[in-house]
Amino acid sequence: MNVLFFLTPKNNVEYLHDTFSVRQALEKMEHHRYSSIPVIDKEGRYVETLSTSDFLWFIKGKNLNLEMCEKITIKEIQPYRSNISIRIDKDVSDLIDLIVNQNFVPVEDDKGVFIGIITRKSVMDYLAKKHKD
Repeated sequence: MNVLFFLTPKNNVEYLHDTFSVRQALEKMEHHRYSSIPVIDKEGRYVETLSTSDFLWFIKGKNLNLEMCEKITIKEIQPYRSNISIRIDKDVSDLIDLIVNQNFVPVEDDKGVFIGIITRKSVMDYLAKKHKD
């Protein structure tokens, strides 16, 4: 089975552009109540996933206030943990290895462009239904 079966397409996913200021990113995450969110570049390629703790430690380490956060882009934030992405041509077995340790797995097309995510919940729901049957 192909990983596309589980895909939540990009148009249904919230993400950040790597040109966003720290404040813009925090406000978007707060609005949607996300604890982590994918980041893409201007070509639409997946860059990384940032978590609220990444923002917290960055702000604390630089001793920033919200006004200062408007002048700094999220490119400067180094994530504590890397969320590994998966290509659309991969099999579900490749996905399982990743989804165990990540809340979601970013998905890229064959040119490296971000096309959506696969959530742990979607995989767990599928496996639970399959087990029930």
